Order: sequence, then structure tokens, then C-alpha cells
Amino acid sequence: MLLDRPFLRRLFHLGALASRGMTLGVRGVALDPHGRVALVRHTYVSGWHLPGGGVERGETAVAAMEREFREEAEIAAEAPLRLHGLYRNAGAAPRDHVAVFVLPVFTVLRDKAPDREIAAVGFFPVDALPEGTTRATAARLREIRDGLPSDPDW
Repeated sequence: MLLDRPFLRRLFHLGALASRGMTLGVRGVALDPHGRVALVRHTYVSGWHLPGGGVERGETAVAAMEREFREEAEIAAEAPLRLHGLYRNAGAAPRDHVAVFVLPVFTVLRDKAPDREIAAVGFFPVDALPEGTTRATAARLREIRDGLPSDPDW
């Protein structure tokens, strides 16, 4: 079979990527023992969001989420992340998807100082989110809090 040859298999995959390219992002739900969730406010877009970002080339979604927790909120995972759901984010791009993970146990390494990307980080009660929390963030937290099925769209 032709696809048994590494070069041809790679060429096939590159063609598929060009015609069906997809982007993948991650968001994470870090709930502390008091039922508060970590949210971030970016410098470049309005609203409060779950920490997260893009999955880099060669990186797994789990590794990307662990990295984003550290970079955006100074949170270090102390337990495995649990995949909550995979969502189509057509508002960003027609083929964009977001994987949402729940982190059950973690340590806050230090207070996150504002930087070029993150204006603020805070922990908020899931049932009293701050004004400006994005619709998708609130929807994911309702799904988790109430045990609702995941909506396939972000």
C-alpha cells in the first residue's frame, strides 16, 4: 500500500491538514476547596475567562493546559486533569475547537502579577461570577456544577 511509505503518508497528512485544517485550544476549570473557580482577565480582550490558550505543535492538550494554568494563573496541577468536553468554537474560526479540563487538586504557587497578557486573576464563587464573565465560561461552569450534558458549541 502506498501509505506504508513514510514520505507518502506524511504528504497525505499535510494535504489533509491543508484541506481540513483544525485549530485546538484548551481551557481549564480549577475549583478550590471553597467552591471558587479561577478566572483570568486578559489585556487584549474583555471579560473574565477560564485560563487557557492554544495547543502548540508537538504538545498534548493536557500538557498545554498544565502550561496555561502556570503561565496565566500560577496554578500547578497536583492531580491528573479530567476532560470535561470538547467544543466547536465557530466564533473564532470554522474549524476551531476547545477542550475543557477540570483540575480537582492544585497549588497556587504565588500571586499572579499582571503582565502583557494577563491583567488580573481571581477566584470567584461559581454561583456568583464577576460581571463580565463570558457566556461560554458561565455555560461550562453551569454544566460542571449542575451535571448537565455538554453543549457541543462553545
